[in-house]
Amino acid sequence: MEYLSTVLPIILYILLIVLVVMLIVLTYKSIKIVDQVESIANDVDKKLKSLNAFFNAIDNFSDKISIISDRMVMMVTNLLSKIFKKNRKDDKNE
Repeated sequence: MEYLSTVLPIILYILLIVLVVMLIVLTYKSIKIVDQVESIANDVDKKLKSLNAFFNAIDNFSDKISIISDRMVMMVTNLLSKIFKKNRKDDKNE
């Protein structure tokens, strides 16, 4: 029994040391991975900023097309409403 009471704390201390070393290694590797992810994110951000002018040009172009199509639809609806108003006036006069 005395043998166990002397050996068991030694085994526990050895396992604790191994656990601490493993945690230090895992922490180091996780910090390394986070640094790599940060560098990738910075690279992607830089590339997106370089494409920002292209996206703005596409946005402006689509806005202008939308304005033109809205005006054409309004002209057609105004024309059709004028045509139908004339027909109604003719029907009322008869």
